[in-house]
Amino acid sequence: MADELQRTLGRNLRGFREAEDLSQEAFAEVLGVHRTYMGALERGERNLSLKSVERIAGKLKIEPLLLLSEPGRTT
Repeated sequence: MADELQRTLGRNLRGFREAEDLSQEAFAEVLGVHRTYMGALERGERNLSLKSVERIAGKLKIEPLLLLSEPGRTT
């Protein structure tokens, strides 16, 4: 359970990437990160700071909470 938020963020990033029909490498370029880092994010292996979550959300033009929330779940 401790890593569930990281895995949720990873699943959400993968969902946004797949919705745009982008490879991990192309999506990493959009976000301004390295492709191996992108893969680690999607696998829930990286512990992001809130600042990083905000930056990524800004590049995706979404609210940061969308990256951290289970799809379809209300607060």
